[in-house]
Amino acid sequence: MTAPTALPSPHPVTDLMWAQWKTRILAAALELDVFTALSAGPLEETALRTRTGVHPRTARDFFDALVALGLLRREEDGAYANSPEAAAYLSTDTPATYLGTSISAQCGQLAADLTEVLRTGRPSSDVNDGTDFYATTYATAESTRAFQRDMTVLSLGSALAMAEAFPWERYRTLTDVGCAEGTLPAHLLRRHGHLHATGFDLPAAEAGFRENTARLGVADRVSFVGGDFFRDPLPGADVLVLGHILHNWDEPRKLHLLRAAHDALPEGGAVIVYETLIDDARSRNAVGLILSLIMHMEVPGGYDYTGADCRAWMAATGFRDTRTTHLAGPESMVVGFK
Repeated sequence: MTAPTALPSPHPVTDLMWAQWKTRILAAALELDVFTALSAGPLEETALRTRTGVHPRTARDFFDALVALGLLRREEDGAYANSPEAAAYLSTDTPATYLGTSISAQCGQLAADLTEVLRTGRPSSDVNDGTDFYATTYATAESTRAFQRDMTVLSLGSALAMAEAFPWERYRTLTDVGCAEGTLPAHLLRRHGHLHATGFDLPAAEAGFRENTARLGVADRVSFVGGDFFRDPLPGADVLVLGHILHNWDEPRKLHLLRAAHDALPEGGAVIVYETLIDDARSRNAVGLILSLIMHMEVPGGYDYTGADCRAWMAATGFRDTRTTHLAGPESMVVGFK
């Protein structure tokens, strides 16, 4: 099969999507007086939480996002301090150069829902857990399709990169767990003519999956299985992929899904977890930390994590030879073998 014409990276486009979230975080930090709280010197996390009223559930991701955005520094002892720019322009203790009033006037409304979540630790959506979130999201054909398209936006760059970053020639089948409209398996199959794929998702996702995989020319090499990955066994394959799945859940459920993947794989099979992984130092990938804050807003218990976190969970559920590999933009994958 001739390889299709290579698509360019979508990240120059998607970076603009994340830009408004960076602005929201800055506006929330101004509303919570983070920079003024640090004007007298560094504070460790508990003291900074107390001073600003940020909830323990959201504090670390929020403060580390400000580090990754270059607005705070994390000292060797873990305390937080203003960056030189924040000290000069974002603290009310420097009235001659303070820019926060103008920024808040233009951007403050963007941060209202985020600020409330930071203060309470409770999601802004009316759901009890990730299961409720998906039940609501998949309640109508329109909301299902909108969510599937959002997942394509998040996964397209990773799909194109993963087609080159994993030794697919060693394997023949894959299952994409939480496949949405099937963008990832479709692009893997377009690049590797020997592969066959199964998409596994809630039954409401099937129509969008079949339409999209047909549009991408791989309908004859994919199948769809409807089910609930907390109730039903995962469809077996040589490789199982979980993309933007684990971050919806608390740690016990993250571990449950990895155990289910291990059970579904043959000896020598592989699991691939790809996300907007937070870098291990929690200081560079601002988008990973931003997405974790979004999960705090949307589902109780949901949060993003580092590659080191994921490798530890994989080891605890029986996987070996785990490794983290950058894919594209802010996305990376963690691979483990059975």
